[in-house]
Amino acid sequence: MQKEDETPLQLQGPQKDRGMRKPSDMSPRRLSDISPQIRQLKSLVLDEDLNEELKSSRSVEYIQNASIEERILRITGYYGYEPWSASVRGEEQSSSEKVEVKVDGHSGTALSDCADRLQRLRCCLHLTAVHLRGALWGVAMVICICMSWSGSTQLAKITVRRLNIPFTLTWFSTSWNCAIFPIYYLGHLCWSKDRQTPRQRFRECCQFLGDDGLSLKMLLSRVAPFGVLWTLTSYLYLQGLRRIPATDACALFCCSRAFVFLISWIVLRDRFMGVRIVAAVLAIGGIVMMTYADGFHSYSVIGISLVVGSASTAAIYKVLFKLVLGSAKLGEAAVYLTILGGANLIFISAVPLILLLTGAEDFISPRDLPWSSICGMSALLLVFNFLLNCGVLITLPTLISLGVVLSVPVNAVIDRYMYDIQLNSVRVIAVSIICLGFLLLLLPEDWDQCLPQLRSILHSRRQPQESARDKHSETLHIRPREAKNCNSKTTGVR
Repeated sequence: MQKEDETPLQLQGPQKDRGMRKPSDMSPRRLSDISPQIRQLKSLVLDEDLNEELKSSRSVEYIQNASIEERILRITGYYGYEPWSASVRGEEQSSSEKVEVKVDGHSGTALSDCADRLQRLRCCLHLTAVHLRGALWGVAMVICICMSWSGSTQLAKITVRRLNIPFTLTWFSTSWNCAIFPIYYLGHLCWSKDRQTPRQRFRECCQFLGDDGLSLKMLLSRVAPFGVLWTLTSYLYLQGLRRIPATDACALFCCSRAFVFLISWIVLRDRFMGVRIVAAVLAIGGIVMMTYADGFHSYSVIGISLVVGSASTAAIYKVLFKLVLGSAKLGEAAVYLTILGGANLIFISAVPLILLLTGAEDFISPRDLPWSSICGMSALLLVFNFLLNCGVLITLPTLISLGVVLSVPVNAVIDRYMYDIQLNSVRVIAVSIICLGFLLLLLPEDWDQCLPQLRSILHSRRQPQESARDKHSETLHIRPREAKNCNSKTTGVR
């Protein structure tokens, strides 16, 4: 058995040599002719060095990854199979790579297009949700400011018509400002990530008043003047409400924004704007027309003068606050109003007591006081002052001011159906002029630069529409001509 097995192995070398020297047409045609080589390749084991050489070789492919038949074809060149031919192998690889690139590229572009479309859709939905949320918050803020200011004015009107206690009512409603910082701190605990204790937050917000913090010097220099202006504004407004309707009082108080512009232009050297001068002139003209509506010698002239004085003191308060303290953030404004309310509660408590004891204001038993209207007015004024300061974080300042001017028609409806107050044509025109001036003051400083941009955008949108219309009209004109030519040709053929 050993001799029989050795014989083909001894003949293997010469036969292989002769087989490699044969031309391709004399190569073996059956695998049974080279069965000894098959048995030898099954037991073939490569050394590690040879294995590494074969791996790094570019002319010989790695043999262990191939089947037995492929190994024989690679070694013998059976049927002209020559894996060491770089050109054939390169062409095959390049063609397979091209096919893969085409297929993968097509699928990659399709996937990338789908991903881009999904991303754009998500961005559009996100932007729409953000704008919709901002619009809803703005509308809610306008409604809350309008209703709080209108409600406080109507409740104050009811109170001062029953009782002559304007200064006591001013002191009582201003003292409610002590609750602004606790409300702000509750919001700080709910939404802020860096939570602080009430003392730490209060001290941090007091830094805008000065380096000394909350001291007697600060109270006398930066709180007392503004407290006097605040009290004077509320007192004059309530005195005016005793003599004129709530609609006229709200419309006249809207003139404070025009007075703010005039005082800022004189004191703070703000930018001169012609449209705001026009708004100030309209406000003054509305005041004159409202005075003329009831006659210059009527009882309501005093009420109009008192409310205009209230609007003037409110404008002075705003301009001085900007001059002395600058622009305050939400926490700083909450602390300042809280300090103002506390100082009013502590230092001015004796003044309403003296007025009540001397008979300057009506003194009645606490049980007979209309506590519902007094507390309701104070609560609505608290909400109004809080929204004026924190509303900037939620919506635009223009919408906040719009809520104030919308209180005029709301009060007009209430006066008409609750108190049966008739508004003549002159008074309606006066109120409309004042509101128009207020709306002109809401225009931004660069409104004159925004108009050319808006015009260019509208012009660029019209051009494609006009070009499309021209093309459509040209096609409509060409089609009848083509039809006529076709008809003429057919008649000529006939």
